[in-house]
Parts: sequence; C-alpha cells; structure tokens
Amino acid sequence: MANTVTPPVRQGRLASEEVDFYQREGYLLFHQPVFAPHKFERLRAIFEEDLARYGEDDLDIMHARDPRLLEFLLSDEVLDLVEPVVGPDIGLWSSHFISKPPRVGKATPWHEDSAYWKGQISTMEGICTVWLAIDEATPENGCMKVIPGSHANGFSDYESVDPTKNIFGAQIKPEQVDESRAVYFTLQPNECSLHEARMIHGADANTSDKRRAGYTMRYFPTTSKINLDRSGHSYFEQFGFRHKIWLARGRDHAGNQYEN
Repeated sequence: MANTVTPPVRQGRLASEEVDFYQREGYLLFHQPVFAPHKFERLRAIFEEDLARYGEDDLDIMHARDPRLLEFLLSDEVLDLVEPVVGPDIGLWSSHFISKPPRVGKATPWHEDSAYWKGQISTMEGICTVWLAIDEATPENGCMKVIPGSHANGFSDYESVDPTKNIFGAQIKPEQVDESRAVYFTLQPNECSLHEARMIHGADANTSDKRRAGYTMRYFPTTSKINLDRSGHSYFEQFGFRHKIWLARGRDHAGNQYEN
C-alpha cells in the first residue's frame, strides 16, 4: 500500500516564535536577504525589463508571460519561508510586480485579498502572500500597512472610492478599520513580508521622490481546491493565456490541475 502520510512541516527559514507570531497576528516581517545578492540582482533586472515593456499598470501574473520568474517563485529560498506557515504541500497561485512611481503612485485602499477571491478557492485559510521588496519600502513611499490580527474575519463590508486616486475602486468601510493599530512594513531591498489572505491591509500614496516596487508571490495549501473556471479567465485571456497554477512543493490533496 502506498504511503499516504503527510510529511512533517519543516521549520525552514523561520524560527518557531516567528511562526507563532504569524499565526496569531496574520503577518511577519523577514528582515534578512531572501536571495543571494547575485540572484536578487537578476530578479531586479527582469523586473526592470518587464516594467519597461508592459508599464506599471500591467504587471500582474507576470510569470505567465515571463517564465524566467518561475526560477524565483519555485525556489527553495521562498518556499522555505512559506512551508512553516502553509504546510509541506504548496501550490503557486499567482504573482504580481507592483510599482508605485515617485510623487504620483496611487494609494492602495484598505482591503482583504479574500474579498476578491470568493468562489475561486474552497477556503481562504492558509493562503500566504510573500511581498519581496525590489526597492526600499518606507511609509514615505507608500509601504504596506496592516491591521494585526484582522485575518480572523476576512470578509468586511466595502464602499466605493475614487479610482483616479486609488489602485482599487473599493475600500473597507472606515468604521470597520481601527487605523490607530496599523503597522507599517519598512523593508530594505531583498527583504520581505508575509501576510495571510484574510488580513486587512493597504498602502498610502507615494509622496516621496523614490519609487516603491515589490514582487508579490502567492501560495496556497494543496488541501484547498482551486476553481480555475472562476479565476478571472476573461482578465487573463486578453493577454493570450488562462490562469494556471503550479505544484510548488509536495503533493496535491484536492484534485487540482497543475502546470508541469
């Protein structure tokens, strides 16, 4: 009989107290280099190429157009950060370069990723986003901010906002966000943060003279079922491809269909 026992979760690159903090607060700051310097510089060069080719508003799911990025998305350096909080069986859902130019970068209103993914996955629990700093991220240039512990809910009420001033056209209603508790994610290039999909987070507009760019890498436990028929095909098809997922580590438990 085949062995069906799930292997134990490896501690990876996180200490046990860091894992406990993530589970409790819904986020973690990793103030260490994610990649070796030469590898990070290679990723940054790819980003600059893609930014010049596609523009700052068209950098979502870049690995589907630029397969060079799979080297980084499926790397041990990143997966060893993800496994302690997601588990040993990991799927790659998506990635997104985000670039806020100096002075004119729009704000990212308060939101939960889970609010935009309804119907696309069987459960939001366990989805983790790694936000890798390409540039230095500070409050002045619009770094991410979160409300600690807010991942316990995950589905707030939303209202419309001005899309000319915001990346999204909706935000969580202000009475549901205690901004006095906000934590700002100050990061150096090649450092990262991790946050859970149900986390309330956002970012102020970039009012500085410095660009703020990062790479979001999203992963899910393969016990979750991805509904690719609801994963925004119409959005992806304008670029000539459909939404695809990869088995990043371990094995599948939900009958998902992965790319090779």
